Amino acid sequence: MRTLSELTFSNTYSELPSVFGTQIKPQPLTDPFLVSVNPKVCTLLELDLDEASTDYFVDLFTGNDELHGFSPIAMKYTGHQFGQYNPDLGDGRGLLMGEVLTSQGEKWDIHLKGSGTTPYSRQGDGRAVLRSSIREYLGSAAMHGLGIRTTHALAVLSSTTPVYREQVERGTTLIRVAESHLRFGHFEYLFYTNRHAELKLLADYLIRHHFPDLLQQESDSTPNRYAIMFHQIVSLTAEMIADWQSVGFAHGVMNTDNMSVLGLTFDYGPYGFLDDYNPGFICNHSDYSGRYAFNQQPSIALWNLSALGYALSPLIDKSLIDEALNTYQTQLQLHYSKRMRNKLGLTEKHDQDSDLYSEMFRLLANQGVDYTVFFRTLSTIPKEELASSIPHFEGLFSCTTTLSQWLQHYATRLELESINDQERLGQMQQSNPKYILRNYLAQQAIVLAEQGDFSMVDKLLLVLTDPYSEHPEYEDYAALPPQWGKELEVSCSS
Repeated sequence: MRTLSELTFSNTYSELPSVFGTQIKPQPLTDPFLVSVNPKVCTLLELDLDEASTDYFVDLFTGNDELHGFSPIAMKYTGHQFGQYNPDLGDGRGLLMGEVLTSQGEKWDIHLKGSGTTPYSRQGDGRAVLRSSIREYLGSAAMHGLGIRTTHALAVLSSTTPVYREQVERGTTLIRVAESHLRFGHFEYLFYTNRHAELKLLADYLIRHHFPDLLQQESDSTPNRYAIMFHQIVSLTAEMIADWQSVGFAHGVMNTDNMSVLGLTFDYGPYGFLDDYNPGFICNHSDYSGRYAFNQQPSIALWNLSALGYALSPLIDKSLIDEALNTYQTQLQLHYSKRMRNKLGLTEKHDQDSDLYSEMFRLLANQGVDYTVFFRTLSTIPKEELASSIPHFEGLFSCTTTLSQWLQHYATRLELESINDQERLGQMQQSNPKYILRNYLAQQAIVLAEQGDFSMVDKLLLVLTDPYSEHPEYEDYAALPPQWGKELEVSCSS
């Protein structure tokens, strides 16, 4: 582990031509202080955890000091927002500070969110507030704990700087860490402004830093490396969406400027995890049409990939773009089926499995059953006890007749498995989390934090980074949510 000054830095993105962004320094926050730091992200960066307690760390990431090696840049991109192309996007409240190189050869972007105005702020103040920063901080930790590819958040830092939203709030910065901050919208920007040379340059940059194996794959008899790159993006996106659907995660704002080319869950805003199973769940109060509802995410991801493919058309023949897009549905179903088999403790495929799944989802939807608690409960019941397991589901079902029928169907299906029951339950408990970040828990932590008490943020961080373990001292965080907790409204400003 190393201090900040001992880390190895590079600034490969800032070495690209000026059309890719604007170099600008973060604007200072007043009286800054540390809210929380994620030890696991420190480990990723090989950064000594004690560094976060220093004045230098706090000052550096609130714009009050500088570090030799950082070269802050506000990235320029565009994108489709709710289906409409918007040319006026970019890092309006964030800066790519630089890149950390680890001893293992990994490169991590360090991105500061809430750092002040940039040329892309669009009349905004460029600031973040405590509530939105805590939501992204905990949301990214939760997804990583669930084994889903995501950006990370190193720390949350706040201040006495006033920020005006619906009310006066504290100016806050979030230190985001990611393999890359390249979005679908970066390529759309260069395509729609007819910068085809720069489009190729960016594709070459992406391949060199994130798909280096592709440099060796191109030949006269194979598709070009840009087509293979697009195939990779399609595959990574399909896997990400399958992961989201399996854990009941709704992103809320799947605009193309919020889509990572590396299949990372990106830009946490009005996201939400399912409480009661509702396939049409809309987590974003601003999504009036339900474009980004939970059950629409697979098709929206394909729509976004099509928009990216169109932006890459100067580099890739249309037939190859279509060929890659045509693999999406198959890959999505493959990954999703694997995730769901693991959740039900199934290791083999059988023809009747689709009926088993359909019955289960219909049962959950018709009775509004809590998605996470149902699967976690199921993962604790031995096969020989399934027939008499109704009491385990107390409080989840209003009518247990159809549940009893489904459990009998499930028990019959398990007879076809060769895996022993202890292994099955172990697999299920490692596939069905006990803890997820419910909106009401995040809101409780935010209310306390706004009063100066950050203890719940750290407690949630602990269970969310290891959500499959029991954590008996935090049992309350795994309980069914109160009714008011299911009715919280979250919008893009959250």
